[in-house]
Amino acid sequence: MSLSIPQILSATISEAKRLLPKHKYTNGGQALHLDIGPGHGSLIKLLRREGSFITTACDYTADLMRLEDVSVDIVDLNNQKLPYDDDSFDLVTCTEVIEHIEHYRETLREMHRVLKPGGALVVTTPNILNIKSRLRFLFFGFYNLFGPLHMRESRVYSTGGHINPVSYFYLSHALMDAGFRSLRLTVDKYQRSSFVYFMILAPLIKAHSLFNIRKERIKFATIDESNVSHVRQMSSVDILLGRTIIVSCTK
Repeated sequence: MSLSIPQILSATISEAKRLLPKHKYTNGGQALHLDIGPGHGSLIKLLRREGSFITTACDYTADLMRLEDVSVDIVDLNNQKLPYDDDSFDLVTCTEVIEHIEHYRETLREMHRVLKPGGALVVTTPNILNIKSRLRFLFFGFYNLFGPLHMRESRVYSTGGHINPVSYFYLSHALMDAGFRSLRLTVDKYQRSSFVYFMILAPLIKAHSLFNIRKERIKFATIDESNVSHVRQMSSVDILLGRTIIVSCTK
């Protein structure tokens, strides 16, 4: 589902290599990899340069794939489960896909099911809470890359198919609810055009965040030690400046 850009792919591969034991894909090892929404196959092509990966690909269509030796399993993730056995893969990647899916939490649970114990997952999605996106939502009512949708017309593969804006907190909550652990947040790049906004607004955002964390703890009891670190990250430099969030974790 994704025509991912180089920075996102590079960050995805870096996280996969960080989490996978090196012997899995080098020195004769062959890591079993599932790429969900491979698009043209750019990530698969780059990953092959890093070692020996046996890749399975699934997408809503096979028409986009440009790698002749890669077949694509057709799966409608809005209505179907992943067509693979439990504990099948060492690595699952899902770049710029969950924003296109109606029920992304179910898909994350499916990713957990098909991963081997100790296997790695890397998920990316547009960062809807960077400063530019927050300002756009304030004044226009829509996040960056989540504009008005055409009624009764689905443009699945473009930003017109971005139907599900997911912030880091709710993505991390869904991953942990699915059973993943050792979550780590990174971003593909900082938006330089946001630096001036950041200098002006970051202190206000940070102060307001601290105030609301205290309020939520005392008045509503919605924040405790299980989630406070994830809440604090919502006003971190990565979130305020990052273009795309990359979340990696293990089963």
